[in-house]
Amino acid sequence: MLSYLCKVAGVSCSGYYNFFSQSSQESRKQRELLDEKTKKIILEAYKFKGRMKGARQIKMTLEGHFGTVYNLKRIRRIMKKYEIICPIRKANPYSSLSLDIAIDTILKLMNNNIKGCLNNNFHISLWSAPLQACVT
Repeated sequence: MLSYLCKVAGVSCSGYYNFFSQSSQESRKQRELLDEKTKKIILEAYKFKGRMKGARQIKMTLEGHFGTVYNLKRIRRIMKKYEIICPIRKANPYSSLSLDIAIDTILKLMNNNIKGCLNNNFHISLWSAPLQACVT
C-alpha cells in the first residue's frame, strides 16, 4: 500500500522514510534555529539608522557595520520566509509639480497671445520655443 501511495505522490519509498527519519527531523530543526538567528541579525540591519532597506542594502550594512558576510540569496530567502518586505520608495511629487507649473505657464501665455495672433497654423511644442509664431 505504501509503495502505491508513494508512486501516486511521485516520491520514492526511501525518500518517504528519509523525510520522517530522526536525523532529518533534527537537521530541519537545526536549520530552523539557524534561520531564526539569521533573521534577528537581518532585522537589525533592516532597521539600522531607522530606515527600512532592501536585500542589497542589508547585505552592504551587514558587511560594513556588523562585520558579517551573508550571501544575497540567503538574505532574500530569509526575507521571503519571514515576510520582511522593503517598502517601495514613492515618486517625488515636486518633480512633477515643476512640469505642471511649466505647462500652466505655457497655457496662460497661449491664452494671452492667441488673441493677437493672426496666423492660426502655429505649432505648440514643450521642447522648443512655444508660441514662436505668435510672440511679437
